[in-house]
Amino acid sequence: MSDKAQAMVLGSFVGDSLALGAHWIHSTERIVREYGRVETFTQPTRNSYHKSKKAGEFTHYGDQTFVLLESLAECGRFDLDDYSVRWQDLFSEYTGYMDKATRSTLKSLALGKGPLESGSQSNDLSGASRIAPLVYALRHDPEELVSACRLQASMTHGSALTIEAGEFFARVCLKVLAGASPVSSMNEVVQERFRDTRISDWVNEGISSRERESVEAVARFGQGSRTTEAFPATVHLIARYEHDLREALIQSVMAGGDSAARGMIAGMVLGAHQGMKGIPREWISGLAAGGDIFTLLTRIG
Repeated sequence: MSDKAQAMVLGSFVGDSLALGAHWIHSTERIVREYGRVETFTQPTRNSYHKSKKAGEFTHYGDQTFVLLESLAECGRFDLDDYSVRWQDLFSEYTGYMDKATRSTLKSLALGKGPLESGSQSNDLSGASRIAPLVYALRHDPEELVSACRLQASMTHGSALTIEAGEFFARVCLKVLAGASPVSSMNEVVQERFRDTRISDWVNEGISSRERESVEAVARFGQGSRTTEAFPATVHLIARYEHDLREALIQSVMAGGDSAARGMIAGMVLGAHQGMKGIPREWISGLAAGGDIFTLLTRIG
């Protein structure tokens, strides 16, 4: 099992779990007041979107990603129909928060639509944030990987921006796993696949902002879930903390808003770059599903 490929997946999951307590709190002052500097997994408060969760568990983003990992381990490949069934089972008696994209997709599936036509109108980056298990399982087959990333995103998010974001970060991860730096990988993927697109603009803006403090930079791009805001903010985190996964994920949380989607992608890319040594041991041991994740990764190989 490749150390860096393994760390890529663990980095994504810890990015989600670290964000759990303060997720979607937009006031950075409130985050500091209620949580201080978030360096460990925190228990959501009674006012949280994730109040049914415990420290070390996942937001609904991470839960969906875990189901995808299970599907890949069971099927030995990406099977959209299998993932769709498992995804629906996840939410059949779900006690956690369900966002609009999830509720809309569930409604479409209940009406008899298949996973190729069930996607909501959401353009949130979260639809692209679940891809770490796919990159791990399909890292030796780039075109199959790209297809799978696009399909899994489109099942819940119909926005072309979200779907393209998933492809972009999958291609970036492949280059990083091959030994390139995250910043050079993002620039190369832009030149090869996304020249003169909005993604090109977001990558340039995100990298150019790396000298700014992250709370300020994320506020300028927007703290929200929409790809138009979250994509350049995520690029900022990757570029500013290219060699420091821990600080990247902490700063994502401290910047407020949709820290989980940003953290999952930043953790994935930086995990692929730094390997397991870049992830704090207490974060890995603190994951409620940590043992299961390692078991599933071993099954996939």
